[in-house]
Amino acid sequence: MLRPRYPLLTERLLLRPFRDEDLDALSVIEGDAATVRYLYSAPRSRAAVRVSLIRRRKMTAIEKEGDAIRLAATLRDAGTLVGDVSLHYRSREHRLGEIGFVLHPEHRGHGYATETGLALSRWAFEQGIEQVIALVRPANTRAMAMVRRIGMEWVGETEKYHHLRLQQFRLRPADITGSA
Repeated sequence: MLRPRYPLLTERLLLRPFRDEDLDALSVIEGDAATVRYLYSAPRSRAAVRVSLIRRRKMTAIEKEGDAIRLAATLRDAGTLVGDVSLHYRSREHRLGEIGFVLHPEHRGHGYATETGLALSRWAFEQGIEQVIALVRPANTRAMAMVRRIGMEWVGETEKYHHLRLQQFRLRPADITGSA
């Protein structure tokens, strides 16, 4: 089981549990069609985001052990929410975790996805997870570039979600090439 310890810090970011005050920025992220085109069938309303925020907060209760964590990625100096990162425990036998991320439209192109991907992967390895995967839609070239920047290797295709053909990438502790 994952045992969250917060916050997780990188050079520029603080990864922490979501708070009620994240609703506005999270509504921008999940309400933007270009941002969510690879994640959801349609942008989410503010009411739907509010429900999602409640679920995120339950998933990252500090005292609770869980099978997944969802964290707010914020700028360390300003506290501004730049994205949502997640780690899901996919297989106990093979100690497998799956990372995911989505960035606020105003904060793309600054390396935050790479920074959070490395930080969350390193944390997962410290928890005993032996490999981290990411599933990426073929058209999502930005995500493909990010997973490669952190040292992930392509291992094949899967139709794991909604019968979509997704590219699967894998990272093991010895594969990490960058620094967070």
